[in-house]
Amino acid sequence: MTEYQTIDGTETVLRDGTIKLHGEEGYAGMRRAGQLAASILDEIAPMVQPGVSTAAIDDKVRELTLAGGAVPATMGYRGYAHSCCISINHVICHGIPSEKLLKEGDIVNIDVTPLLDGWHGDTSRMYFAGEPPLKARRLVEVTYECLMLGIAAAQPGARLGDVGAAIEAHASQYRYGVVREFCGHGLGRLFHDAPEVIHAARAGTGPVLKPGMFFTIEPMINLGRPHAKLLNDGWTAVTRDKSLSAQFEHSLGITETGNEIFTQSAKGLHQPPYA
Repeated sequence: MTEYQTIDGTETVLRDGTIKLHGEEGYAGMRRAGQLAASILDEIAPMVQPGVSTAAIDDKVRELTLAGGAVPATMGYRGYAHSCCISINHVICHGIPSEKLLKEGDIVNIDVTPLLDGWHGDTSRMYFAGEPPLKARRLVEVTYECLMLGIAAAQPGARLGDVGAAIEAHASQYRYGVVREFCGHGLGRLFHDAPEVIHAARAGTGPVLKPGMFFTIEPMINLGRPHAKLLNDGWTAVTRDKSLSAQFEHSLGITETGNEIFTQSAKGLHQPPYA
């Protein structure tokens, strides 16, 4: 049975399995954190070019996060030592920045989470390093469409399963695989919280969406089969069949009349190419 908890903005928040319902203070905090996160992804867009290392991009993310008055929530999280995750080509998620150089045609996901005044702004976006193959470009386009269809389904009174059903229905038209091993999540003053947001689900199932709920939608869509494999570093998830994978992520809140995307780009840089 789903339990909900109303948060007034001042009490201690515990990861106790309840779905948190926030008030206006929470929306204000998430707007600030979300807009900083979106602006970081806007600012790093020109860096994503062949010959640039993912470590250099990570350094820039850290610089922009600190300049915005926040800290990277990923640094020190369960031993993670970087300011963002950077996932290239067949890496599904949680790619670790390194001295590896981007190559012509790479597709790249960059996932950032600034922690600003106690609130988490969690978002990720795809980028092209140079000109990707047509099949890669189409995968990225469809993945963004999946995200926005999932967000459109996130309405007050709907069920959480409606989000995953909308995503899976669209991806399946292209015979793409929807990753099941990783999902979206509740957030706010906690980085990861209830509910889990499954991206391949049955409509009409799951918790009822209520005003005040904050969560991410972050579909991971594979060009091939949906199966993932975790590498020995304990973080990097890749496609088992080595097919390309793409992901977009927004943080949003359910409102009385619909939803509010906290991490929308103010510059309109929603999907690549950004030039």
